[in-house]
Amino acid sequence: MTSNIRLKQWVKEMVELCEPDQVHWCDGSQAEYDQICSILIQKGTFRRLNPDLRPNSFLCESDPRDVARVEQSTFICSRQREDAGLTNNWRDPDEMKALLLPIYHGCMRGRTMYVIPYSMGPLGSSISQIGVELTDSGYVAANMRIMTRMGKQVLDVLGDNPFIPCLHSVGKPLRPGEEDVPWPCNPENRYIVHFPEEKMIWSYGSGYGGNALLGKKCFALRIASVMARERGWLAEHMLILGLTSPEGEKRYITGAFPSACGKTNLAMLIPTLPGWKVETVGDDIAWMKFGEDGRLYAINPEFGFFGVAPGTSMESNRNAMLSMRENSIFTNVALTPEGDVWWEGMTPEKPPRLTSWLHEPWTPDGGKPAAHPNARFTAPAGQCPAIDPAWEDPRGVPISAILFGGRRPSLVPLIHQSFNWQHGVFLGSVVSSERTAAADGTVGAIRRDPFAMLPFCGYNMADYFAHWLCLGNRHDADKLPRIFYVNWFRKSAAGRFLWPGYGENSRVLKWVFERCSGAGEALTTPIGHVPAPGALDVRGLEIGEAELAELFRVDREGWIREAASIREYYATFGPRFPQQLYEELGALEGRLR
Repeated sequence: MTSNIRLKQWVKEMVELCEPDQVHWCDGSQAEYDQICSILIQKGTFRRLNPDLRPNSFLCESDPRDVARVEQSTFICSRQREDAGLTNNWRDPDEMKALLLPIYHGCMRGRTMYVIPYSMGPLGSSISQIGVELTDSGYVAANMRIMTRMGKQVLDVLGDNPFIPCLHSVGKPLRPGEEDVPWPCNPENRYIVHFPEEKMIWSYGSGYGGNALLGKKCFALRIASVMARERGWLAEHMLILGLTSPEGEKRYITGAFPSACGKTNLAMLIPTLPGWKVETVGDDIAWMKFGEDGRLYAINPEFGFFGVAPGTSMESNRNAMLSMRENSIFTNVALTPEGDVWWEGMTPEKPPRLTSWLHEPWTPDGGKPAAHPNARFTAPAGQCPAIDPAWEDPRGVPISAILFGGRRPSLVPLIHQSFNWQHGVFLGSVVSSERTAAADGTVGAIRRDPFAMLPFCGYNMADYFAHWLCLGNRHDADKLPRIFYVNWFRKSAAGRFLWPGYGENSRVLKWVFERCSGAGEALTTPIGHVPAPGALDVRGLEIGEAELAELFRVDREGWIREAASIREYYATFGPRFPQQLYEELGALEGRLR
């Protein structure tokens, strides 16, 4: 249990509200995890995979109506609408509580309430924070043990200190004698609600992913971004990797990318350049604070990977595949006759028969995917073969460079470097990708996702930009990370990718490394610094001079149109938008003329 009076009182109040049949305080032990998984097997939620092929691992299929984050049901309930901004769904906090409290009343009848104390970040780190999630989902409890540092050790560190209260229910109370279903949820009444002033999270109706694992997007980004702004640090949707040169010099790099832009692959990159090594600190979220030496230090607040399975293979991301070789949970993937998992893109050839994520017989000619496109694997980060030795260092790792990137078939070079911190914030503010045929909307239309934080910033994004600018002004410019923008997806006029990507991206990382070390030759263009001819190491790569020139070509007319589009986009943020970014845009327009 705990000596924390506030925690005990809050749990007591929530038990009275939700009326669970029993309350279980999670201790985080292996025995407890095994017991939770056994209960889930008995309920039909989990299926144990073949222990010879996938030791201590489980398959789970969700309700087909509950398969992804629900942004339309996600709310920022700040006291003032303007503090949530136009990029968030806003509701008055008192009105939202008046709506939800009757729904929560008795919502856990017939179920167990799991009390999950968890630490986001290494225990005892000055950058880490502690939350407590109350949930009636065993699936959530099992996943939270992999994704966070969870249990008694967290209560020991918490003591009498504050914590982030997180209430979650699947929203399906059981009547006496009613038989449960393998995946309880309430798709007609889903709410993922954040109270930024109170630092509190309520979630109802969904059992899936970021809707239910409240330490992830809800705490680690939406609430943490508010805390970071108030206290002078950064909570970001970023990977963290360590890059070591053949000479043994090491630098750490973070990167923010929208979906389908290669973020996880970059975090676990296997370089093709001889002697270079990439090690993984984190694949999704970075919390960063300035140290006493004036440098920016980052931790990965998570303890596991909750990755998209489809498209992941030994060819695209060997380290991710090896990370999930055991002790993992797979959700909404297909089952092989041998008792292992499969998903689209996992192997060059499709298996002749499977059981699909819908629990139906599946063959390649059936016309349906075997796994859901948002199928997931939950795997311990410590199992990654490329995990960085310092990934749990409570001090964090010192960041030398920040990468932004998007999927742009034209216009944006393979890489360019900002002129300074303020210009780097400008680059982050205009992160964008062009829609493909696989996405909703008009093909080729620009979708802007500033800092890759559009769905995850817990307050007014104009204020978020201002916070980044303020941090740069308050710290020594020489010690700030260098900022770059990458685009692995530029195409030729014939529609062919100009850059091979994957392990070859290590060549781009090498130039970033050199620029941070005071080397690496560059040319100055209107949009930033690009590698000078010969500065990008392409030895052994089959790429011609014309292709290289196109990769770094700055199309002035195209950028003039882009600048006009950016100006229209900036106007959507209203009067709180920082003037410094308008100044950067004006400077860009001047350089293009």
